[in-house]
Amino acid sequence: METTELLKKVRKIEIKTRGLSNQIFSGEYHSAFKGRGMAFSEVREYIPGDDIRNIDWNVTARFNHPYVKIFEEERELTVMLLVDISASGDFGTKKQFKRELITELCAVLSFSAIQNNDKIGVIFFSDKIEKFIPPKKGKSHILRIIRELINFKPEGKGTDIGQALRYFTNMIKKRSIAFLISDFQSEGYTDPLKVASRKHDLVAIRIFDQREAELPDIGLVRMQDAETGRTMWIDTSKKSVRNDYRNHWQLTQKETDQIFARTGVDSVKIATDQNYIQPLINLFKKREKRA
Repeated sequence: METTELLKKVRKIEIKTRGLSNQIFSGEYHSAFKGRGMAFSEVREYIPGDDIRNIDWNVTARFNHPYVKIFEEERELTVMLLVDISASGDFGTKKQFKRELITELCAVLSFSAIQNNDKIGVIFFSDKIEKFIPPKKGKSHILRIIRELINFKPEGKGTDIGQALRYFTNMIKKRSIAFLISDFQSEGYTDPLKVASRKHDLVAIRIFDQREAELPDIGLVRMQDAETGRTMWIDTSKKSVRNDYRNHWQLTQKETDQIFARTGVDSVKIATDQNYIQPLINLFKKREKRA
């Protein structure tokens, strides 16, 4: 992509997603994702109703009057985006491609993170680890992430979520917030997901296109799997074929939901033609209530 065109795309995404982050997501994000704990802030005189467990006995003895320690949330967090950039992301039949939606989501989450003084890092993966961007703060860092999301050309076409999770667990030692963003067209990731969710606060964002859920009646169609290159002819005029296709989709979605439930991973599902604002807010509010 030409540099001028790339910069225009980055600027367009920045304007849209930064505005959303400032106006909508920033407060919800802060409430949904807590800091590492409470850090000492100051000492002040005891006020009736204060927790007596917070009395600073040394200061109290010195001044012969009760004083309490005041604590504030230790806010700074590390946020990691685990981004699926496999070939299936180049699919979309309505509003946009899956990869375009993923780019916007990453931008919104990144701007929400820096609004709360958090670091943000990225792992791009396909059926291999494509790129690791270490966590940092700042607008220029986020713009670099957006540029990479728009312009990065992966070497692999397939999807290996398990490998990405194992790499993430090995690379990021401190507990972090991690968003795993994928269409989850992968197998064998349950155990790595379980390990990662124990060490980190892991959230799964599942991207899909409506045509993956249901076939239209448009006759004989030649289809190709973007990740394997395999092609086949499907007669969509047959109701039994459409029903089998829909049932298979529903079964795989149910199995994925069960994996998230067993591993204790919060998740949200967003379609390419769907406004992602409300699903993200619902996710944040759900986490806030549980906190």
